[in-house]
Amino acid sequence: MSTRRPRPQPPPGGLLDWRDQTHWSWTPKPCRYCGRDTNLRDSRRSPAHKTCAEAALQQQADEAADAYQNGQL
Repeated sequence: MSTRRPRPQPPPGGLLDWRDQTHWSWTPKPCRYCGRDTNLRDSRRSPAHKTCAEAALQQQADEAADAYQNGQL
């Protein structure tokens, strides 16, 4: 019988550090995840809210962990 390790949780304040000015734009554009306007940009300069980007990263990590647990990777 295998024991499942708990999934790591993000640190307080989230996963991403967007304090750098490169994550800001004066021009609001629709977030790539939720569609609401944002001045924030991700590392590829795509419009994205920090919380939306963190939620997407968490979902990807959860899906990868599930796939690994089920022997799909």
